Amino acid sequence: MDGQANIASMMRELGENAKAAAAKLAVAPTDAKNRALNEMAASLRRRANHILSENAKDIEAGEEKGLTGAMLDRLLLNEDRIEGIAKGLEAIAELNDPVGTIDSAWDRPNGLKIERVRVPLGVIGVIYESRPNVTADAGGLCLKAGNAAILRGGSESYHSSRAIMESLTEGLKAAGLPENAIQLVPTTDRAAVGEMLRMTDYIDVIVPRGGKSLIQRVSDESKVPLFKHLEGVCHTYVHAAADPAMAKDVVVNAKMRRTGICGATENLLIDRDAASKMLKSIVDGLVEKGCEVRGDAESRQLDPRIGEAADEDWETEYLDSIISVKQVAGVDDAVDFIRKHGSDHTDAIVTGDAEVAETFMNTVDSAIVMWNASTQFADGGEFGMGAEIGISTGKLHARGPVGVEQLTSMKYKVRGTGQTRP
Repeated sequence: MDGQANIASMMRELGENAKAAAAKLAVAPTDAKNRALNEMAASLRRRANHILSENAKDIEAGEEKGLTGAMLDRLLLNEDRIEGIAKGLEAIAELNDPVGTIDSAWDRPNGLKIERVRVPLGVIGVIYESRPNVTADAGGLCLKAGNAAILRGGSESYHSSRAIMESLTEGLKAAGLPENAIQLVPTTDRAAVGEMLRMTDYIDVIVPRGGKSLIQRVSDESKVPLFKHLEGVCHTYVHAAADPAMAKDVVVNAKMRRTGICGATENLLIDRDAASKMLKSIVDGLVEKGCEVRGDAESRQLDPRIGEAADEDWETEYLDSIISVKQVAGVDDAVDFIRKHGSDHTDAIVTGDAEVAETFMNTVDSAIVMWNASTQFADGGEFGMGAEIGISTGKLHARGPVGVEQLTSMKYKVRGTGQTRP
């Protein structure tokens, strides 16, 4: 569409459609929502070839634009990834429906009976970049929690997201639910994002998923409440009491399993007492996988394969085959470093000392803290939540993986027998 007025009109129409759909979804039976999710999965499998051909258009355009290898990996779909998306929707269908769940109930001395009950948030706007699977994940999670969704995918994944959206609409139709329950913004014009951020009459919360510039823009401009999904400057800390083989396996996986996800480790911290014994083996594993290793002066003295780390490296979400290494004096030093340079996303310790591990897990103030496990497990699906709409690094309402339960709020039902307040 051309012109700001046309964009504004289009977004208002999406908002009105979503608001109307949300009212119906709030009371939709669980069976209908589950049927929609399973029909979406079946449609994705039927339409796999079409989705792949549309994805090929996005990949070709991305290569012409010079997208990085990590960005292209995020964008790429193949048969296995489409099957993964379909299974993710089926996993959401298997989850307990949070809507209507009684969180707690109690009686007052005056005879009032009070229940705290989970209800949908309403309309959720999701703004994301490059990863077309978010279209299905976000749409499916919002639906299961009784919310309508307005999805604004990145221009890089425009064709892929539209193809996936066709399957979501098929599923909604098959289950007799409003087709406008999940809507994809039908333009790549950045003005549509600005309109979304001001749609307080229609959107109840916005979830931004993307790079630093997107998150910054949304944070600065949004009039709608946010679930912030900040960048993942994640750390793995190898303590002196770590098992060397475990430390190597965990660090290499945390960095190299998939470098383009927000749970990938970007900084390796290692105790000075452990570096001389363990660092070379860890670097061996990283280099064998094609990782560039940068580090502080102490680490470079131990291994000539380690390049020099600049100050900005400690706060960089590479999303690429690069890691920075810093030696620390112990757990307190590691925690201080994470507080200074981390993004409150996911941080891990590798150690055989349970007391040190508990100190680390209690004092690192991140959404996810791990002991003897790869940071790549920072994922709602791996947490048994079916899927996630993002990992919230804020502290209000939802923190960590945002799944179906986190996409609901509370209301209170009070039942009386004619009580009046004195």
